[in-house]
Amino acid sequence: MLPLTLLHTAAGHPMLVELKSGETFNGHLVNCDNWMNLTLREVIQTSPDGDKFWKLSECYIRGNTIKYLNVPEEIVDMVKEDESRQRHQSGRGRGRGGGNYNNRGNRGGRGQNRGRGGSNIGTVIGARGGNQQ
Repeated sequence: MLPLTLLHTAAGHPMLVELKSGETFNGHLVNCDNWMNLTLREVIQTSPDGDKFWKLSECYIRGNTIKYLNVPEEIVDMVKEDESRQRHQSGRGRGRGGGNYNNRGNRGGRGQNRGRGGSNIGTVIGARGGNQQ
């Protein structure tokens, strides 16, 4: 499971963000970009000592300042379900057989020692694959 996939799924849900400085932010995730910069709404900010609190309507948190993210377990379950559904769907439509031989009888590429001089074992492997020319 990729962290950005998890964060994109968590949009609109509550989460806790702890910064490297020790400050914490509790709010609803609005947006996340590729650098893990976050925008939160309805935020409660807590000082590093935990003795001061601020209520913010919206805040922007730079991704490289984040130490820890706490996302609801239901979001993690949603991402797991989506990933398993995508794996299941990508397995359909491939047909029977399998293998990645590029219809050439060898294993893709140049084969062993082909083009290096000395041995023609790449050609032998190609002939054994059933594609006689």
